[in-house]
Amino acid sequence: MQTLAKALGEPAKPLAIPSKLPPLPPGAKAYDVPTLKQMGYAGSVQGYLSGGETAGAARMATMLKKTSFIRTFKKPQTRSTAYDPPDTTMLSPYFKFGCVSIREFYWGLKKVCSGASHSKPPESLLGQIYFREMAYLMGASIPNFDQQAGNPSCKQIPWAKNPKMLAAWEHGRTGFPYIDAAMRQLNRVGWMHHLARHAVACFLTRGDLWLSWEQGRDVFDKLLLDADWALNNMNWLALAGVAPWSPPFFRVYHPVPKMDSALNVKDPEGKFIREFVPELGKMPSQYIYAPWTAPMEVQKTAGCIIGKDYPKPMVDHDEVCKANLLRFKRALSKAPSTGAQKRKAPPASAASASTKRQRQWKA
Repeated sequence: MQTLAKALGEPAKPLAIPSKLPPLPPGAKAYDVPTLKQMGYAGSVQGYLSGGETAGAARMATMLKKTSFIRTFKKPQTRSTAYDPPDTTMLSPYFKFGCVSIREFYWGLKKVCSGASHSKPPESLLGQIYFREMAYLMGASIPNFDQQAGNPSCKQIPWAKNPKMLAAWEHGRTGFPYIDAAMRQLNRVGWMHHLARHAVACFLTRGDLWLSWEQGRDVFDKLLLDADWALNNMNWLALAGVAPWSPPFFRVYHPVPKMDSALNVKDPEGKFIREFVPELGKMPSQYIYAPWTAPMEVQKTAGCIIGKDYPKPMVDHDEVCKANLLRFKRALSKAPSTGAQKRKAPPASAASASTKRQRQWKA
């Protein structure tokens, strides 16, 4: 992607802000931003962010002043458990909805990094923009990009169907606190760190539950503030292990992560878990990531009996992971990926793919 970007040259600089906007064409009708209820959502949203151009422009301006943060930024080193504040820019929802200009951010990054030592793509913030463009390119050119059937870039895997398991995963009731905290964070605020997204996606698919990435993608599409058709599909294809750009399918994230794991948890006290899984608020830190291992007396003292106040693990990770990897290997040996189905054009834009997922971002 970097080679292609270099061949294409720099994107145009953003235009100056207009002093006034022309009136609507004759016969055109102005529409208000739809309500959450109109878009199929119940209740209110507790979020880190306020929607709209004003809030987005202010956040981007603040981020571009953080020169040290920009120059040293390496996405894999950001913490998946950081939530107040998160370890990333949190600009993705504003880019997704067109509240702020990606070109303005691009040129702002170039200015900050010019003449100074800085991190490089793909880990840098500029690298994150390249990933975004790569997703758009693939989404526009790969047939049936949003499904397994007829997708030439997707391995054909016989995923299971289990509505109860899917619901437990979606609502953070798997019995694995790190997975549950991440999913409850998604349900509460509409956002989740990218490494936590990696963990929950791997858990749902090849790692533990053996459910289709398409089902997980739909949950993310519904709940993420930055849900973007191309990016969402690209990332789920990757984490399910079914795409050419996937990591090796046998590299599975453990749902009880160590502090030095690739998930970059770095939260030995379990503050992230205590915030989003309050049932475990008084569980001693040594048991917070695997509370079923705590002696019964410890569970009673913490006011959280596993299997009563908080679920037992829904699967034995070591057992099901081993079985799933054998299934995956067997599926690869039986049939290559195929694009046999008739080409289905992707939507013209992320916005046209689904209006129901659009949360109420005030204009």
